[in-house]
Amino acid sequence: MRNRIDMRVVFIALWAGISLLKVAMASRLPLFVDEAFYWQESRHLSWAYSDLPGLTAWLIRLGDFMFGEGRLALRAPFLLIAAALPWLVVRITAREFDLRHAWLAGIAALLLPLAGSLGLLALPDVPMALATLLCIDAGARLLRNVDEGAALTLGIGLAIGALSHYRFIAVIGVGFVVLLSLPAGRRALLDPRVWIAIAFGAAAWTPLMAWNMENAEAGLRFQLVDRHPWAFHADGLLFIAIQGLLVTPLLFVALMSAAARRGWATDSQRYLAWLGGLVVLGFFVLGFFADTQRVSFHWPLPGYLALLPLLPVVLAGWAPWLRRATWAVAACGLVVVLGYYAAVSMPSLRAQSAALKWYPSNFAGWDVLAGEVRGRLARMPDDTQLVAGNFKIGAELGFALGEADIPVLDHPLNRAHGRAPQLQLWGLHRGQRFERPTLLVVGASDVEYKHLLQRYHALCDRLGPLPEPQVLNIDHGAQRYVLFEFDGKPAPADSPCAMPAMAWLDAPVSGARVGRSFEVAGWAFKDGVGLSGVEVLLDGKPVAKAEYGLSSPGTAVYWKISTDPQHPKVGFRARVDAGEVAPGRHWLGLRLHGRDGSVEEWSEQPVDIE
Repeated sequence: MRNRIDMRVVFIALWAGISLLKVAMASRLPLFVDEAFYWQESRHLSWAYSDLPGLTAWLIRLGDFMFGEGRLALRAPFLLIAAALPWLVVRITAREFDLRHAWLAGIAALLLPLAGSLGLLALPDVPMALATLLCIDAGARLLRNVDEGAALTLGIGLAIGALSHYRFIAVIGVGFVVLLSLPAGRRALLDPRVWIAIAFGAAAWTPLMAWNMENAEAGLRFQLVDRHPWAFHADGLLFIAIQGLLVTPLLFVALMSAAARRGWATDSQRYLAWLGGLVVLGFFVLGFFADTQRVSFHWPLPGYLALLPLLPVVLAGWAPWLRRATWAVAACGLVVVLGYYAAVSMPSLRAQSAALKWYPSNFAGWDVLAGEVRGRLARMPDDTQLVAGNFKIGAELGFALGEADIPVLDHPLNRAHGRAPQLQLWGLHRGQRFERPTLLVVGASDVEYKHLLQRYHALCDRLGPLPEPQVLNIDHGAQRYVLFEFDGKPAPADSPCAMPAMAWLDAPVSGARVGRSFEVAGWAFKDGVGLSGVEVLLDGKPVAKAEYGLSSPGTAVYWKISTDPQHPKVGFRARVDAGEVAPGRHWLGLRLHGRDGSVEEWSEQPVDIE
């Protein structure tokens, strides 16, 4: 009894502390781009959308209705659902084993980084995790005895999953196979009450299927065809390493041991092991053929949730020191994940990570961009329209400005994330020349650099000559936006299309260690008109005027479509004297002067001055 009470106290203390911490963090964490688009969907309520069924948008709208507008209100329903998940794990485990095991499994649900961080973001994984646990609970109960309560739980879980995400079909398919493989499962499937529950869950897919039938299967094609190469690639081998880190290594080994163990005493315990193991294994195999460009590390979470009730039994067979290490490493893993979100919430820390590969671009800079846009719109005519360069900018600015109908240009990102059909349905796609005053916001860092010039040329082809670009660099240019103020008047037919400048620093390389006097070299050009000069900046201040116009024939060879009239003389060189600058890390940048009078500041890169 003493052990049960102690574990219960630990669980409740952890649950309360983690829940309160997530509430505090959710109020400060910038909106992730997917959250912003789901918010936009919540302002166009429907049964289904191009990327998801309707439940995520409905929950966001419910949060706004109940708690007012803002980031915390938007996330509140997801935080509440996430807070209930560990208690469901406790309930399932208590029925299968005993209370001590139940509290330990609940603690594992809190410390498992993928599960413990749920709710911080308003994402479909949260209701899908709830649906998974309801179906797990119902399946385990049906193996013992079919009754109305278990059938009702199954029907509710299947419906919530169907309304959450296409990926829930994996839980349904594996769960059905596991039930068929067990004698008690086959008996349960003969009961009409179970089939009524299954029919109810199947009916919940109707809105999504209807949307696809009305829209040429656009959602299904994106989820099942367009986003996946469906060709073997070795990246699937990274699954074990990535999952081992995200689940934490010892906890991952313990959960996989639970899936592989043969000595489970009851059908319901075998059901949990097989369901969890097959879901994780299925996503491991899928990783060799599926999309590797977008985030997918969270896909196996339903499998881990099924295995959590079995975890205490596995750990009981380990040495005491190894059990303690498992809990300690899991706790550290959760701290790291929550710490990442905390760091993302701090602009100063984000800026320091600007040159790193893990820079959180999907969280960063939206408030700064929104402030800049507000200021420019205030100075432009009253009938000015705001147009976004892609769905990310449109959704994030929409949330910040309270405007859910910002038009969006056609962009590869819209298609890559399955949002283009939805924007078309809302009538928000724009592609023609603007006939009224317009502020266009283009994300220069939203496409790979090697494709950026092509993107600028596409803008000229669609919109005609571009106004003078106004560049906004956030976090040293890790987030870079170009704003164009169109006056709505037709440009002369012979006007050249002056595009934003392009540049590159060949020396010093990013992160290089340099002396107090060092040479800067590279190239820069501006299609349509060319550049008149280049200044070198250190921490935003001019420190040298570069010699511009040096021969750089390789630049024109690489950028074959470039129309800068000065090619190949687009290279530059300068000698920088750091003077009294303190030793340590500083940020090296460029100021590019166009022949048309435009001035643009290029992204900065770090150098360490000795």
